[in-house]
Amino acid sequence: MPQEKKIPMRQCIGCRTQKPKKELIRVVRSPEGEIRLDFKGKANGRGAYLCQDPACLKKAVKAKALSRALDCEIPQEVYDALGEQMEKGE
Repeated sequence: MPQEKKIPMRQCIGCRTQKPKKELIRVVRSPEGEIRLDFKGKANGRGAYLCQDPACLKKAVKAKALSRALDCEIPQEVYDALGEQMEKGE
């Protein structure tokens, strides 16, 4: 009997719902303190996940969820890059 492949699930920090990891955008804080978007999901460092929905980004910004999840202040450029990525729909 073939075994089903387990799909990794992650929680969006905006809407707090569990979704497959591949459907979410990962924001990572590297060990050096650099914050960036990680599209492959393999970058080294502490990560947080967001749905590709601008409403989730707004909720996360309002609640400062990204700052709490990554344990540091998030520059406005990161929020801008997330917004652009969501508009592209990638």
